[in-house]
Amino acid sequence: MNAFLRGGATALLASMMVTGLSNTVFSQDPDPNFHIYLAFGQSNMEGNARPENQDKTGVDNRFQLLPAVDWPDGSRKKGTWTKATAPLCRSSTGLCPADYFGRTLADSLPEKIKIGIINVSVAGCKIEMFDKNTYQSYINSLDANTKQWMLPIANEYGGNPYGRLVEMGKQAKKDGFIKGILLHQGESNSGETSWASKVKKIYEDLILDLGLDASKTPLLAGEMLYSGVCAGHNTNIAKLPGLLPNSYIISAQGLSGSDIYHFTAQGYREFGKRYAEVMLPIIRKDLTGIKDDRANNRTAETNTLTITTDGKSSLSFTLPQSAQVSLKAYTLSGKEIALLAGAEYSAGKHTVRFPAESIPEGVFVLKMSSGSLLITRTIMAGTR
Repeated sequence: MNAFLRGGATALLASMMVTGLSNTVFSQDPDPNFHIYLAFGQSNMEGNARPENQDKTGVDNRFQLLPAVDWPDGSRKKGTWTKATAPLCRSSTGLCPADYFGRTLADSLPEKIKIGIINVSVAGCKIEMFDKNTYQSYINSLDANTKQWMLPIANEYGGNPYGRLVEMGKQAKKDGFIKGILLHQGESNSGETSWASKVKKIYEDLILDLGLDASKTPLLAGEMLYSGVCAGHNTNIAKLPGLLPNSYIISAQGLSGSDIYHFTAQGYREFGKRYAEVMLPIIRKDLTGIKDDRANNRTAETNTLTITTDGKSSLSFTLPQSAQVSLKAYTLSGKEIALLAGAEYSAGKHTVRFPAESIPEGVFVLKMSSGSLLITRTIMAGTR
């Protein structure tokens, strides 16, 4: 793993073990091996694709859902842990990134570790729906047609989706520990340069209202569909790490879409795995105590690559053991623009040159692969 991707790539996780069934009953004391994640956003985080047979089977009992609403048929109750089989948001929603995020973590982590998801999402909403200070004025500002279909969704969360997310988060903390926040939102704010600042406020509100440590609670934000009409908003999403040091951008490059906004079922599966691939090294660091080199590397911390005019910019990555590494840079449209590394590297830190003189400023995607590991990262490059 490299410095700008924040963490080791192949270190082994500590071995742990847990047993449990659907509707698991948890002990009174929070379980340090129960990792809980909050998820929020609009329709893509709700889940817009119909779950297929493969999505309804093979879910580990260690992957649990804390529903934020009651299921109309009574099969799931608000605030009662249950096996996390799709859908994870509400009974009428579909497959979403959180599905295969949790499944991948459960498959990849030691058996003592359980994964919990809380998903509070509202189709079509702007990010303002989750601002505790402005959500009501935002709802009041909706036109009559939008209110007709969006208000019933918000009302399932008591009319206050942010409040419901905090409520469920507080309940979940009695059982385990909140380890991260997943976000996919932006279609309804597409092109708004203030979007990242609005997300920052909501994140900081969650940290404060849930009594979390920001340095131990990463925000994972997914990009917009590359083939969709909101792909340009990815430049605004890329600004997040510059505002929130403990935030990560999950690339949507190459994911298939079902329309101009939404991903296909296969797209959601892959997207969820990408969220997990970013989270796993963070968990590994937490479990093993591997030093995070962001503290000594401000460029890595902000995920912003500043390219000098003399073309001497570089990127660094560190390997815990020797490995074959491929590191490439792509445009947001998916065109490969540079091969930065493609060889066998020994254990330790390595520095590769970024060809500033041949690459215009803008937002790029870095893709690093080593063995079965694939990690993507969005960076902003600019001249100075």
